[in-house]
Amino acid sequence: MDMTNNQRFVFSVLLICFSLKWDVSGGVDSISVNQPLSGDQTIVSAGGFFELGFFKPGNSSNYYLGMWYKKVSEQTVVWVANRDKPISDRFSSLLRFSYGNLVLYDESQIPTWSTNLNTTNISSSIEAVLLDEGNLVLRDLSNDFLWQSFDNPTHAWLPGMKIGFNKRTKEKKRLTSWKNIEDPAPGLFSLELDPDGTDQYVMVWNESEIFWHSGIWSGKMYSSVPEMAYFINNDMYNASFISNENEQSFIYFVKDPNFISRFILDASGQVRQMYWLENTSKSWFQIWSTPRQPCEIYAYCGAFGSCSEQTQSFCGCVPGFKPNSEHNWNLLHDHSGGCVRETQLQCENNSLANGESDRFLANHDITLPEHPQSVAVRNITGCKTICLNDCSCTAYAYEDSACSIWNWNLMNLQQLAKVNLIAEGGDILSLLDKRLESNADVEEISRMLKVACWCIQDDENHRPSMAQVVQMLEGIVDVTQPPVPRCALFQNLAPQISVASCNFATT
Repeated sequence: MDMTNNQRFVFSVLLICFSLKWDVSGGVDSISVNQPLSGDQTIVSAGGFFELGFFKPGNSSNYYLGMWYKKVSEQTVVWVANRDKPISDRFSSLLRFSYGNLVLYDESQIPTWSTNLNTTNISSSIEAVLLDEGNLVLRDLSNDFLWQSFDNPTHAWLPGMKIGFNKRTKEKKRLTSWKNIEDPAPGLFSLELDPDGTDQYVMVWNESEIFWHSGIWSGKMYSSVPEMAYFINNDMYNASFISNENEQSFIYFVKDPNFISRFILDASGQVRQMYWLENTSKSWFQIWSTPRQPCEIYAYCGAFGSCSEQTQSFCGCVPGFKPNSEHNWNLLHDHSGGCVRETQLQCENNSLANGESDRFLANHDITLPEHPQSVAVRNITGCKTICLNDCSCTAYAYEDSACSIWNWNLMNLQQLAKVNLIAEGGDILSLLDKRLESNADVEEISRMLKVACWCIQDDENHRPSMAQVVQMLEGIVDVTQPPVPRCALFQNLAPQISVASCNFATT
């Protein structure tokens, strides 16, 4: 082959390569049997609303096959295929059809994700199409959907997508959070239909603890989501709850296709409704979120982490513990890993019998952990001894002659606001300067604090007169428990507030 022919050959090869690249990413909305996808190639829905291809979240070195908004300048992923099996080289990886399924092969040509259809149909007529609704579908010549991403949601709930329960297949359609902003693998939180069979939705931690309910469907909105009323009353959405012999599910549609909105279940455990501000800031605007406060999310700060709405970061570790991962806490704002001991317990290395060198640190203004074990003892010393003699026992509480102990990890701890401590009958001594505790008259201090709370009630009719104040302070009349004033910023904490002492094992 002479030089001229050789140059023509190279030119032809390059032309073919560039043509293939343009065919896949230049507006084509489908992947056919003979046209795979790799590298920087993408497909775009017919109306240019959504794009499918490989992406890398944040500073992660991993790549994922995902879908994002095409018309939004800030890449916003709404669906991930291989969320728990990332690839390291998108150019050596390949998304193609294999025996009737759409399969993602990694750089070693090992399958990492598949539509997983039980089919023998290997017809060349099957294609994967990205629809303008953000739904990736596999369809045949008759236009029947053999598989669709709307049946396999990840963390985003798009208009037209159903979340619920298939009564025929017994399959749940639910949202599952990312692990953190750099890892789309399934996280700890899910949003799903109430497993008890009602028409409300629940948020679940680690597939075990329900910590939020949507309330009952009224026919127009959910009782615990009053924000829905604005969109329904202003004719912005169509929403309905479907209940028949085949399914129970909720679906909504946005009437204006230019109104780019989505619901997401984020890695922290909050559901957020977001709206894209195209004409102003070109950024996402949060319309509403639930639970409204991070400390209402179950185990928001992880094991041995304490949540406080009085601090900007919300999360801290109980004394004697430190964050399990400073990187996750500070950079990723991911506290789910919780806290670990700064020093190992002596009973764990058997250096001393019965862990005699271990001790407990009293925590007064903190909620009791959930799922205690009740133990019959005569006094607080007996309660402490039982816990100290069991290396798996990490905390105990003694109140009203009742002993409660907790084993292993302590979850869902919340730091109490001081105003709540008084209003809910908490440990008054925790409010005092430590130098005064031994000389304090608890009854007198409690009476004064209650009177003070009555004097700052929002409704003037509830405030006592000066004569009544004097009588209450002198003990002539009883002082009832005051309600928390609205001026208290942190009044909506968990109900299990009364705690005499909660002791955590440390060394």
